[in-house]
Amino acid sequence: MKSLQIAASGMAAQQTRVEVISNNIANMSTAAYRPRTAEFSDLMYQQYLTPGTITSQTGTVVPSGIQIGTGVRPSTVSMEITQGSLRQTDGELDLAIDGAGFLEVTLPSGESAYTRDGKLNRSPTGEIVTMDGFALADGIVLPEDARRITISRDGEVVAYFGDQTAGQSIGTISLVRFINERGLEAIGDNMFRETEASGSPNRLVPGTEGLGYIRQGFLEDSGVDVVKEIAELIEAQRGYELNSKVISASDEMMAATTRLR
Repeated sequence: MKSLQIAASGMAAQQTRVEVISNNIANMSTAAYRPRTAEFSDLMYQQYLTPGTITSQTGTVVPSGIQIGTGVRPSTVSMEITQGSLRQTDGELDLAIDGAGFLEVTLPSGESAYTRDGKLNRSPTGEIVTMDGFALADGIVLPEDARRITISRDGEVVAYFGDQTAGQSIGTISLVRFINERGLEAIGDNMFRETEASGSPNRLVPGTEGLGYIRQGFLEDSGVDVVKEIAELIEAQRGYELNSKVISASDEMMAATTRLR
């Protein structure tokens, strides 16, 4: 009975959905996390009678035919392009991107990675680095004797020294955008890697060509809607149970067949 295989594919699909939802809920407090959504496609159909088949010499056409599906499969787990709420921290190197865009960081291998997590720090050499110590690709070094640092909406970093009222510009933090953000490869630690699907990165000044602005003293919270995730979790659980009932029903039908005399 094909219903056993079909229902099994349905159970596997709902299990995948639960795994995606559980990862979203686990990251409900992760800075700048963008929730994922599991999407599915139906499998190939067995054509017992193809729609449009001519059934008589007079040209009679079958209007709908007989097509039996063979189940479901996960087609993609896509990233939702939603921004989390901005939370004020007043941290000098806490940055939030208000709008589209990513910060570019340089990994120890020399490869570039991209993040929206703006919880930044100062390295022992004065570089602006992430929580894991990866330096921003802009290469800005903060002077050791600077008493205060300000970062404007368009990314200009200004240092203030001693009793001077006028600051000195020491660089600009740029933002990066991609044609297809959903095509980025998540590599963990709130970072992404460029892929063929995402397109090449385009580094621009914040606030230009559709990019967002930089907000100093703020951090972006997770974009996970817990109420929505719980509702989808219940729905996935019900779907799993229904598919398991189909398997039980099919098993009982097969048992009844074997009892025929």
